[in-house]
This record gives sequence, C-alpha cells and structure tokens, in this order.
Amino acid sequence: MNNNIRIFTGNATPELAGKICAQLKVPLGRAMVTTFSDGEIRVELGENVRGRDVFLIQSTCPPASQNLMELLVMMDAVKRASARRITAVIPYFGFARQDRKVAPRVPITAKLVADLLSVAGADRILTLDLHVGQIQGFFDIPVDNLYASPFMIPFIKENFQDDLAIVSPDAGGVARARAYAKRLDASLGLVDKRRDAPGKAKAMYLIGEVLGKEVVILDDIIDTGGTLKEAAKVIVHHGARSVYACCTHAVLSGPAVQNLADSPLSRLVVTDTIPLGDKAAQCSKIVVLSVADLFARAIENIHKEDSISSLFEIHF
Repeated sequence: MNNNIRIFTGNATPELAGKICAQLKVPLGRAMVTTFSDGEIRVELGENVRGRDVFLIQSTCPPASQNLMELLVMMDAVKRASARRITAVIPYFGFARQDRKVAPRVPITAKLVADLLSVAGADRILTLDLHVGQIQGFFDIPVDNLYASPFMIPFIKENFQDDLAIVSPDAGGVARARAYAKRLDASLGLVDKRRDAPGKAKAMYLIGEVLGKEVVILDDIIDTGGTLKEAAKVIVHHGARSVYACCTHAVLSGPAVQNLADSPLSRLVVTDTIPLGDKAAQCSKIVVLSVADLFARAIENIHKEDSISSLFEIHF
C-alpha cells in the first residue's frame, strides 16, 4: 500500500479496525474522538489527509445514535481537511431494520441515515450483509455490500456433518437461506414467525423436514435472541438431532445472553462487526469469526481502483 491511504476509526469497532490495518500493513490513523463535558462529539485528526484516500471504519452498533454521530462528525472533519475521497466502512449498518413504513406516521430511518451519510461527505459506502439489499437504492453514491458467505459457508461445511438442513427463522431470510442450502447441498426450512411487538417474537411452526438432521439457523442479525430461541425450540420439537445458528451481526441486546443460555442451541457463530459485550464474551456457546481479511481486501481493491467482484465469490 502506498502513502496516499489513510484509515481512521471511531469508538465503535477499534479492535476490528486494528486487525484490518494489520492485514493491510497500514498504520491506523491518529484521531481524537471524544466528547465534551455536555456529551457533544469532539473529533480532531492527528495527521494530514489532504489529497488522500480516506477510509473511516465505524459500525453503527449500540449505542447506535452515538456511533452514527461519531461517524458523521469524523466525515465532516475529513472533508474539511481536503481529503480526495471518503469511504465510510460500516461493518454493521444500523437502523437498517427501519427500511419501510410498517404503520402510519412512522419514519423510514434507513433512508434518513443514507441521506445523512451522503450529506456529511461520504463518497462511497462499504458494508456487510445489509438487512435488505434494497437499502443500496437509498444512496446516490456507490454502495459495496459484501457478504459473509465466502467465509461462513466454508466454516459450516468444515464443522457440520453432511446430513444438514439450513433454516430461515422468518420469511424475510428465505432467499439467503436458499442460497446457502444450494451451495451446501442441504435441505431448506422456514420457521413461521408471528411478532406481537418490536423485539418480541413467537415462532409458530416449521415448514420443511429436519427429522434426524443437524440444523443451522441462518440470519443476518441476532438482537435479543428471542427469534432464535423460539425457532430452535420448534426445530428440536420436530426431531432435529442438533441445532446451531449463524448470524453475521451480534447485536445481543437486552436478554440476549440469557435467551441463548436457555435455548437448545448448541453453538452460535457470529462475526466481529460488533464487539461482544462482557457477558456475551463469556458465553461458551458463541464462536466469533473475523471479517478483517474480507474488509482489508475490499479496501485495498477500492484504493487501487480494482474490481471487488471476486470478494463475492465463494471458494471451497
């Protein structure tokens, strides 16, 4: 890598940013990202970015509003310091579940966040496993939505037996589950879910055959863990030999760790797009895969103006 690249991070994912920089053999840029005594975000860059290709790594994970505001203020600082290009690297794109009007008089917050990022100065967005791919259309700038499948599928293939079923915990994830099932030569299932209130789910029944199989529940986000817990119960009730889950983004809010402990899940595989809290880090059921190499390769290709289409391919 040449001297024209600069990589900075806020307070959301400093460990992941450090791993990405280590992969690229580029030092993490010096930046002070703190708050004033009244809680306002304070940012000061510690090095020159004039004419540089700048990448800002920041997941908008909990506290989502704080981390989003840090990213916006960092972008403004970089823009006013005359950077040549600003790429917002958002491993976990928060607010994505608010992508449409589900009731009268509610916002489409994902679109609002897209507008904020564009106005603040982002020239490009790099993210992973958007909740819905249509969010890319909320932006008028390029969006590279990477997928966890290039490393999640080989992990499943290596660690789980041949008699495998891939199950989506809701109708929205069927397309993703079908793609995994096809590449793994596994059967496909769906858990019907009725949601009574935000953050609360009741799994009703299973569509598909899981009797005597190892089952992997596939989802992009695990929040409170209520959906996974109920889905796992239904799958076990239908005769599955064992139940695992693979979720890209481990939000793990509220009672998530307790729900995992109380569930019949044998293991939960997640990535490091969101740092695990202290309780989650101590949970023996959780296995973390790093996305640092994937993002490092994407950043390198973007900086060199090379195609990143190869990063969407799955290698066995």
